Amino acid sequence: MGDEYMRLDLNEVGVWELCLLLLDEKIGARKFINSHDDEGLRGTFTHRFLIFISIVFIRGLKLISRPLECLGRFIESFLNLWTHYASFCMLVMNTIQGKNELSRESPKFSSAVGLTDTREELDDEIHRDDPRYISALAIMAAKTAYDNEARIKKIVKDWKMEFVGFYNCSDGSSQPTQAFIFIDKTGDHDLICVSFRGTSPFSSDDWCTDLDFSWFLHHGIGFMKALGLQKKFSWPKELEEHEEYDDKIFAYYKIRQVLRKKLDENENTRFIVTGHSLGGALAVLFPAILQFHHESELLDRLAGVYTFGQPRVGDGEFCKSMEALLGAERYFRFVYSNDIVPRIPFDNSAFKFKHFGDCYYFSSFYKRQKVMREVPNKNYFWPVYWPVSIGLMYLNALFEMVRSGALTYAFGRKYKEGDFFWGFDSLD
Repeated sequence: MGDEYMRLDLNEVGVWELCLLLLDEKIGARKFINSHDDEGLRGTFTHRFLIFISIVFIRGLKLISRPLECLGRFIESFLNLWTHYASFCMLVMNTIQGKNELSRESPKFSSAVGLTDTREELDDEIHRDDPRYISALAIMAAKTAYDNEARIKKIVKDWKMEFVGFYNCSDGSSQPTQAFIFIDKTGDHDLICVSFRGTSPFSSDDWCTDLDFSWFLHHGIGFMKALGLQKKFSWPKELEEHEEYDDKIFAYYKIRQVLRKKLDENENTRFIVTGHSLGGALAVLFPAILQFHHESELLDRLAGVYTFGQPRVGDGEFCKSMEALLGAERYFRFVYSNDIVPRIPFDNSAFKFKHFGDCYYFSSFYKRQKVMREVPNKNYFWPVYWPVSIGLMYLNALFEMVRSGALTYAFGRKYKEGDFFWGFDSLD
């Protein structure tokens, strides 16, 4: 890692430079691209067009960053207050009287993602010796990662587990990476869970991380900047002394340091890594970097990687390496129905991204169809399919809304979805 790299400097992007990107195959000549070979780096029109589209979307997201954040804060605050007071009338009365004191940092304040599924408790029908237990724990941890620190801490304590810490890290820029760690002490050995937060709906920084093409020439591995990839795509095994374990930067190094300490305290302790969406990608990359650093002692204590709605992370070579590292016993990838995220980046001649391992695929009624190597319609959102796929997406969104209302009556209260989920049905 580090022989080849390409990094986008959005501060240097101008209209003329973007036009030259489309017209000139010499990618390295562009002012906003820093690479290992500024003179010789070239790309096909398809590659250049994809970088062009990525930059346009990122710049657009940057422009609406503040309005998007304000919209998100308003929606989350309104829905939390509505839920808290249990009626619209009470909400209006308390607002008029100035009695609304539900802080965004309160343990009672739920994220937008938390509002889509209001369950907090673990499934009391699945116990520690049940083969489904760790998967059930992982999915709740992945969902909980979207909440604020105080709420996460409260939920973990309600589970009768030990809260270790919440970490708000970044790659040294403005784009944050969040994760939290807790310990399940209910079994015959302690189980540490590391849960990465995914893409928050109203965070332009998170969406920019998803769209950043700096990974494009880095051996076909994406999303690594969010873990703390250094300049020129280097991964030093240890940081400089003044940078070491700063909570504000470099998620990989901070989490590794916490794991080293906790695993040293008890030789029987194991750990899992989980995450949803972007968080799932980071959960896969974390052991990949451990392997790169020859952290055999940590990897021997890794019980499994559990991802939900995870995007593709690497190319064929990366997938072979991860299959050899994790195998079917330590990698569990769950995919729901027509979710678009597990189908990007695309598995085609332009991107060459692939999934590895088995996929546990669930239908719209949360029934597992079968274990498969790849999801159906793996590239359905690729532009050439838009005339058909967009129409199907709208039909699917309509079906999802009807299904959401029917689930509770068909399968019981455990399948009840939050009202806020209806607004996001079209994303599934």
